[in-house]
Amino acid sequence: MPPADGIASLVISGGPAIVLASASAVRTRLLSAAGVPHEIIPAHIDEAEVRDRLLAQDTSHGVIAEVLAELKAQHVATDMLAGRPDTIILGADQILSCEGDLFEKPAGLDGVREHLKRLSGKAHTLHAAVCAVRGGQVIWHYSSAAKLRMRTLTDGFIERYVDCVGEAACESVGAYLLEGLGAHLFSEIDGDFFGILGLPLLPVLEFLRNEDVVMT
Repeated sequence: MPPADGIASLVISGGPAIVLASASAVRTRLLSAAGVPHEIIPAHIDEAEVRDRLLAQDTSHGVIAEVLAELKAQHVATDMLAGRPDTIILGADQILSCEGDLFEKPAGLDGVREHLKRLSGKAHTLHAAVCAVRGGQVIWHYSSAAKLRMRTLTDGFIERYVDCVGEAACESVGAYLLEGLGAHLFSEIDGDFFGILGLPLLPVLEFLRNEDVVMT
């Protein structure tokens, strides 16, 4: 995928191709805006089954994000090994944890309302993980945890917010769009802004520099 309009690519000519194993519009937008052309091949795995199995084993929420990121990258890598062994596949995942509960992406606008009511006035943790696979091998991984406190939201505000953002809120595990109207949801944020959006961009770019994918 070409970089965003008007932004020149900093990718080194002839370097490894990049594949994003995600259908996330935010993740591909972040890479494109940073001048990193990439191909989008979503990983079709049963994330709910993996989460439930790991939760039954008392796996921490941060580790679950790491496992899912690697599974996504490996799933796409398996389909590409024969023809494109040098391609770097990036898998990413987010897990929202609040008072011991793991949140999944909201199911429709009623799910958005429920998420916001449960998170209102509370602090929660957003775990972000990214994994890079090449030739079937994990060559890099990174994880982070951001702490966010949502202000106390009135029912009227929640309804207005849902009316304004619509189905787009369903693409965020916390039902918030921090780069836009979602900023109104919070009283305090401590963590990597890009990671909260969906992809820890600065560590990803550092990795790509070390792999001679983008210029130093």
